[in-house]
Amino acid sequence: MTKEMREGGPGRVGQVKEVTSLANPIVKDIKALTQKKTRDETHSFMAEGLKLVIDALELGWAIRTLVYAKAAKGKPAVEQAAARTVAKGGLVLEVSEKVISSITRRDNPQMVVGIFEQHWTRLSDLYPVDGQTYVALDRVRDPGNLGTIIRTADASGASGVILVGECTDPFSLETVRATMGSVFAMPLIRASAEEFLAWKKKAGVRVVATHLAGSVDYRTIDYRKKPVVLLMGNEQSGLPDALAREADALARIPQAGRADSLNLAVATGVMLFEARRHLLSLEARA
Repeated sequence: MTKEMREGGPGRVGQVKEVTSLANPIVKDIKALTQKKTRDETHSFMAEGLKLVIDALELGWAIRTLVYAKAAKGKPAVEQAAARTVAKGGLVLEVSEKVISSITRRDNPQMVVGIFEQHWTRLSDLYPVDGQTYVALDRVRDPGNLGTIIRTADASGASGVILVGECTDPFSLETVRATMGSVFAMPLIRASAEEFLAWKKKAGVRVVATHLAGSVDYRTIDYRKKPVVLLMGNEQSGLPDALAREADALARIPQAGRADSLNLAVATGVMLFEARRHLLSLEARA
């Protein structure tokens, strides 16, 4: 990573760097964020699109670099984002369309890209209360699935997404794209299976897991008892026995037709909105 990116600023307040070369070292650093190793080492990630950048800034995320194409220069919202980036000590780059296409790996790229610091919530800092719903994902592998689940968790009013075991990176370019900006609104937590089970006992949550051997129709479960954690298994192998045994309820989603299972993101969405339906009915009676 270049000195300027490490220090987060262009040296002179208000300065905008103009970049047209793909060989520019800062551009190379940004392009390297497509690799998980670089994201982990720098604790940063890339988000595409002016709306996502503005949402992130409004939610207080730390921005390191703002990149915009020359075609976007002069637009009030872009100028405002640039000013806010400089005010926070970030670097602003004005680049050619060739450069921004190279960064995003798209032929028709977004005109604005932000490089942000990663933010994780610690499991030990979670103190669930009644009425809250969390999603716990065991070894989720597909970036599109994870991004869609984060987006759906946000839309359903969930309080966080817990990544259990070796999961795909929520800050990969593919996952961030699939969240449509919800990555900035949804607390993300990571834990080993052992840490998750130890937290479950201390936190007093009720874990409802989907499982092929589930004996309870998901619609008959009362999601209003205690804070609920919806535990979803790996796309290929489902939940391991060690986690399934610790669930307070093993749910099944009845299906018709020849399909024997649902896509993970779809199944998680079904569970999230069923839990939301129960909570809304409780609020309506209050």
